[in-house]
Amino acid sequence: MATKTFDRTTQDVGNIVALEHVNVKIPDQQLATLFYVVGLGLTRDPYLMPHLDNMWINVGQQQFHMPTGKPEVLRGHVGLVIQDFDALPARLAEVKPRLTGTKFDYAEEDKHIRAVSPWGNVIRCYPPGPAFGDMTLGMPYVEFTVEPGAADGIARFYRTALGAVATVVRNGGGTAARVTVGPRQELVFRETTEPIPPYDGHHVQIYIASFSGPHRWLEEHGLVSEESNWYQYRFKDIVDLDTGRVLFTIEHEVRSLLSPLYMRPLVNRNPAQRQPTYQRGRDPFIPGMA
Repeated sequence: MATKTFDRTTQDVGNIVALEHVNVKIPDQQLATLFYVVGLGLTRDPYLMPHLDNMWINVGQQQFHMPTGKPEVLRGHVGLVIQDFDALPARLAEVKPRLTGTKFDYAEEDKHIRAVSPWGNVIRCYPPGPAFGDMTLGMPYVEFTVEPGAADGIARFYRTALGAVATVVRNGGGTAARVTVGPRQELVFRETTEPIPPYDGHHVQIYIASFSGPHRWLEEHGLVSEESNWYQYRFKDIVDLDTGRVLFTIEHEVRSLLSPLYMRPLVNRNPAQRQPTYQRGRDPFIPGMA
């Protein structure tokens, strides 16, 4: 009888089991609503942060968190899978006149649409496809720009400190560390010779299965920046394991799987619903629904 063989490493996730949100401050919720809700077709969380000092935007099972304050800009870009990708250009064109005078922009590029928020955050939107598995709406990756020569050290840091699956890829797109942070989710650290803006305080949030081990390692190396509560802590600096030199700074909000927010069901709307063409039962986004 023939025996099938499989590359089992393709199914490894590692200790980081989910990337949940990207957090950037914004100064104006109305402009944010125009861009993220009307333009991108995403959904404001109806249950948490409904007031004026923060807003949460749902993207499938991931989110943008946007406290009100001096705007922060991620040094790189966020990748999104958009379920109705073909309708996206029309929605972005619709909001363009009301975002005049901001940094808003969009362009249809190779296999994706590049959209820029009113404050300069870059988002690359893709249609669902094999590269994203069964994700039809979500945040498959966040990419950061880092200095030349940093990728190897960054990958080694994630493997050692957080027990993550991390590799370095060298190809036509340059050199990048790719860190698995959940099924079909990655943090990408791409080397560049372009100037890298100073860090302004934005952060990403991850869930990890082995919670105390990474905390112990980070604490021993003086890297824990906040002891939040029983199920959360934070760190900012990714360092060279041999020299201690900071390779990149991005705050990580690290939560355990016992956090009450882990896998909290998120509401996502169907942006195609309109009053003149309303269809009963189609208010929520349902994967695979035409």
